[in-house]
Amino acid sequence: MVAEALPPIEDRLEAVARAHGFVAFGIADAGAAPLTAERLNQWLAEGRHGGMIWMESRAAQRGSPKGLWPDVRSVIALGMSYAPAHDPLALADHPDRGRISVYAQGGDYHDVVKKALKAVARWLVAEAEGAEVKVFVDTAPVMEKPLSAAAGLGWQGKHTNLVSRDHGSWLFLGAIYTTLALAPSTPARDRCGSCSACQQACPTAAFPAPYRLDARRCISYLTIEHDGPIPLDLRRGIGNRIYGCDDCLAVCPWNKFAETAHTHRAFLPRAEMVAPSIADLLALDDAGFRQVFAGSPIKRIGRGRMVRNAAIAAGNSGDLGFLPILERLVADETPMVADAASWAIAQLTS
Repeated sequence: MVAEALPPIEDRLEAVARAHGFVAFGIADAGAAPLTAERLNQWLAEGRHGGMIWMESRAAQRGSPKGLWPDVRSVIALGMSYAPAHDPLALADHPDRGRISVYAQGGDYHDVVKKALKAVARWLVAEAEGAEVKVFVDTAPVMEKPLSAAAGLGWQGKHTNLVSRDHGSWLFLGAIYTTLALAPSTPARDRCGSCSACQQACPTAAFPAPYRLDARRCISYLTIEHDGPIPLDLRRGIGNRIYGCDDCLAVCPWNKFAETAHTHRAFLPRAEMVAPSIADLLALDDAGFRQVFAGSPIKRIGRGRMVRNAAIAAGNSGDLGFLPILERLVADETPMVADAASWAIAQLTS
């Protein structure tokens, strides 16, 4: 009796990935994947990375897969959906509430995605004798977005984020580098066309041109990565956004095709993250911050940045009810909090 031939390893690998919660799968040739070094180096030379020094310090490794690991032959690109069931822009008219980016309203994606990546990688090592692997999710010098585009998951839109025909922009990306020579997928085609919705939606004009982002003006960068006072000319544009910004994603027409049925359960929003009270955030001390944001990606920014962001939101609210707590925060031991509180008071009383 002749044994039935197994499907190609690429097909079996995709099935395993989907069983572990990934809704998007593709493979790129590590040698033929688009070299992003030139574009990256130009971006860095223009200083558009702001204070993200790690982008600069490991640019050589970030520029191409082989720059990080010379033995890599294939890149397995994977995506997990966090498509929201609610309108990310719904809180724009509720200045007493803080707006948290959709991706941070549920469990910490670093933990969830990495656990699944490791499970897929273990299967591959067991299935393909001699295969070596490395897994990455947002913590190594890996250009997940261009690699995912090369692997056919989607294309980098004019807002520089990945856009999928099936899942919109609501994908957490991960990558498995391997020494195996796997059959590559067909790269995705840019389908932005003449649309400029994301460019027009940005509250702080962070896009100097289509497909180019100036992180120094991006609300996600300013509220998460930037440590210190936020530039004065950008504070009004922040509105009530206290952690990240979804505006350029929320207006993308392709997101109407993203089905919430594909959303990984770990990323369903926690009730306290959907519309947190600005007043409650302003009152947080270190212990309170750690308690509220335990198990969330928000925890890494620390109490100082969160209260700074909340104070700016209070200053943008027009609500004089925030004045008593802002006046107390003027004496806060964290300079950027005291600065934001003083600014907010001036905005509310001018």
